[in-house]
Amino acid sequence: MKALVLAGGSGTRLRPITHTRAKQLVPVANKPVLFYGLESIAAAGISEVGIVVGDTQDEIEAAVGDGSRFGLQASYLRQEAPLGLAHAVLIARDYLGDDDFVMYLGDNFIVGGIESLVGRFRERRPSAQIMLTRVSDPRQFGVAELAGDGRVVGLEEKPREPKSDLALVGVYLFTPAIHDAVAELKPSWRGELEITDAIQWLIDAGHEVEPAVISGYWKDTGNVADMLEVNRLVLESLERRVDGDVEDCELIGRVVVEAGASVRRSRVVGPVVVGAGTVVDRSYVGPFTSIGADCVVSGSEIEYSIVLARSSIEGVRRIEASLIGHDVEITPAPDTPRAHRLVLGDHSRVQISS
Repeated sequence: MKALVLAGGSGTRLRPITHTRAKQLVPVANKPVLFYGLESIAAAGISEVGIVVGDTQDEIEAAVGDGSRFGLQASYLRQEAPLGLAHAVLIARDYLGDDDFVMYLGDNFIVGGIESLVGRFRERRPSAQIMLTRVSDPRQFGVAELAGDGRVVGLEEKPREPKSDLALVGVYLFTPAIHDAVAELKPSWRGELEITDAIQWLIDAGHEVEPAVISGYWKDTGNVADMLEVNRLVLESLERRVDGDVEDCELIGRVVVEAGASVRRSRVVGPVVVGAGTVVDRSYVGPFTSIGADCVVSGSEIEYSIVLARSSIEGVRRIEASLIGHDVEITPAPDTPRAHRLVLGDHSRVQISS
């Protein structure tokens, strides 16, 4: 079995962070989201992975390399435009050959990995195995309809009127039968080759498509709120470790201070991770905060946030629920006289806090 990891796409919902960086490399708990997926693939006993890349290929390739750090053999497959998940399967045809494969969306996060799911697929070997989870708004996802006996009878991509609340999670397992389905597809109304259409083709052709409804945690880390939530979840599993320098500080709970970091005259309430080379001075760092490498937090307060490498926060009273990119500088605004200029129509009502 091989793995096909999708690491293209422009990450529009995470802009401006992803204007200059691949969305799959935005870190949670100071590790890129993509790395968690690669580790899950290796843990499932898969050693060969094809990584589908787009405009951020150089960055992805520099981060992952040949895959050996994960126990994998990585190959890179160029997708010239994001034309759908099934299009990624299409361009990977020669690489995949006649092997079974797992397709993993590189910006998805699944607690507990995929080892049991891959084991189940290897035992039963349906033409396709899809992962499903219940969501509050299925209109944002591919949605599966199940018969009374649990069989998958229909799939639809982002339906206006969903037939169930079962959304497809970003992990799929296929036999080579999927290639016949993909070859028959036409672009959808979105202009993409939809993997849901390919799986529906398998169903209509009499192939076995097996669902696996998961009750564990899954997130598509496509927006800031989801990134912060995944960061919170990963930090929950931290074990306290202080490898850096700590002086005149109060460290409470599960706090990780990486080697080379310095925390002075500060209060840190875990779970928190402070990256290598970072300086925290006269500050408060609150729960569920990840501070990347070579940052400075001085005279400031921050919690429930992600700070990427080489950024500085100096003299800022309170930051929370924030995603701060690389090489960012945050300082107080200069004191200036405040005034309100108003052009108000008849019968207006305005409340101003002065």
